[in-house]
Amino acid sequence: MSVHEKNQYQNIDINIFFNESSETFEEISTGLAVLTPNEEELYKKMLSFLRKTSPESVSTVEHSLKELQILSASIDQFPSLLEKQTLTGGVRTPKLLIQSLIKHQSQGDNMLHLPSKATLGKGFVVAKIHRFSSMAKLVSRLNAPEDLVSSLNLATMTLLLTLMAEDVYLNLIRDKDEPMNFREEWAQSLLLIWDDRKDLTIESIAPVLQQVWLARRKLAPAFGTMMGTSELLQISMQMDETWVKFIKQKLSTPGVNQAMEEFLFGISYEQIQTLRSILKEKGIPAIGRDEVSQFLDEHVKADAGLDYRDFYTLYTVRRDNCLARQRLKIDGPKKTLEDYFMQFITEQNHLNSSTK
Repeated sequence: MSVHEKNQYQNIDINIFFNESSETFEEISTGLAVLTPNEEELYKKMLSFLRKTSPESVSTVEHSLKELQILSASIDQFPSLLEKQTLTGGVRTPKLLIQSLIKHQSQGDNMLHLPSKATLGKGFVVAKIHRFSSMAKLVSRLNAPEDLVSSLNLATMTLLLTLMAEDVYLNLIRDKDEPMNFREEWAQSLLLIWDDRKDLTIESIAPVLQQVWLARRKLAPAFGTMMGTSELLQISMQMDETWVKFIKQKLSTPGVNQAMEEFLFGISYEQIQTLRSILKEKGIPAIGRDEVSQFLDEHVKADAGLDYRDFYTLYTVRRDNCLARQRLKIDGPKKTLEDYFMQFITEQNHLNSSTK
């Protein structure tokens, strides 16, 4: 099945969240699962491989899963966000949570405004990321089949993107220029992530974003024209039609174009503008990646290594810069490339639903 075929996720009628008479939404399963069905199947394949090649490693891996089970059971003791709850501070319903997410427009870290289950669940995802990454490294050292290694790496990246999705959804929900039904849908997706740590949208587009990042990691940006045209072509040639469609329809939008440049070059919009001016003033046609810090007279990490943590770190730098520009009302992208791509997927899903 192609990535394009997978990116149609199962829609959940948002009206069930706004049904005043419903106290429990039986259509949606609640509870924090340790492994998704895909992860469980992959875990079994990995154990089968380890029993044949490294029996002594099996108990260590099984113990790491047991730790996740204990953590999951503890988090699951907190009230579901998909059900009506009578708490110490009053009654809480999914509808009220969604309305609160949309109305909350304060700047700065909003951790203390989020449900406890959301914050604790984020730690659970981080623990899963570490374990799947470790399992991928383990089987790779044991010369496992490439499909097993790549599947474990994809599982790690999917978890990482789920972590990023929380930031993406929160940023999009705050955007008053977005249609209210989109903002409600993104808020609904957040509740689903927080309650059981699964997001069908992210699972469907994870292969696309992973391809984009892997392609980006393999190319060396041309710090000359600073236009990013050749880099974008190199990436797009390797991508599926979902990404190509996104580029064709959205790249002419200034915000998307600027966010794409930040993603391609691995430095901020402001640093790109400064570097362009310096190279033009000095009449220098191009410089190497290792010279960027020297010309900007500051240390910058213009590229990510092979570690998945580099991917997340560079994303958070771009995210924080976008939030700062929103707050200070200055030029430059106000959303990350991931924000724009998620917004595009939502638009496409609504368009596809309306044509059925």
